[in-house]
Amino acid sequence: MQTQVKEWGNSQGIRLPKEVLRNAGIALNEVLDVTVADGVITLAKSFRHKTLEERAAEFGGKMVLDGEYDWGEPVGREVW
Repeated sequence: MQTQVKEWGNSQGIRLPKEVLRNAGIALNEVLDVTVADGVITLAKSFRHKTLEERAAEFGGKMVLDGEYDWGEPVGREVW
């Protein structure tokens, strides 16, 4: 696939088809990191830590925060 650099106000821009963005897992208005090395421009999704609410949503909103957790048998000089 090819695209052209076009004027966009006082800047230049490149349009990417929806399919390309969807395949890359990039949503509209998402912030991307831009790097340039040896004449190659790379766009990458910025890493962002998830909020507690986002993490809870991944577990159906049900997080068990009380009770005990089995960490397994002692490995070093732990005293139980």
